[in-house]
Amino acid sequence: MIVGRKQASADAQAQYLSDVALAANFDDLLVGAKAAEREYRGAQATARPLAEQYTLAKKLDVALTDAMRSAFAAVRAEIGPRGYDDRIFKRKAMATPTVHALNIEAERLLTLRETHRLTGIPPRPQGIGLSPFSESGTHQAASGVVSSM
Repeated sequence: MIVGRKQASADAQAQYLSDVALAANFDDLLVGAKAAEREYRGAQATARPLAEQYTLAKKLDVALTDAMRSAFAAVRAEIGPRGYDDRIFKRKAMATPTVHALNIEAERLLTLRETHRLTGIPPRPQGIGLSPFSESGTHQAASGVVSSM
């Protein structure tokens, strides 16, 4: 042991192991996100019904979110357990080429997800997940609420 070097805490070790496990799935999650995007873009190109496009767009959003979280976990895992406790250590590690490249990929996925959320998800079609009857026993018509006595 080198004198003066702080060891990572038990909490940091646990977070590190969790991030390593999540980062191990990055390649599979990225392939899944690419497949979800192809499926969604195919639905757009063939003008499938809006309800189907909406479902595929939400599926793509989930896939991008999972891949992005895994990418950021890979960055933290590459930094190591000391990076959770020591901000100076983390800052120095962020400047290394490997961590920098991983961080660029994670930021790219974050940007893709946010762009998709802002402009890529079609409006929610009416009727998805809604029953024609409310819980109070009234029927909702297009012109208003009508009692079903």
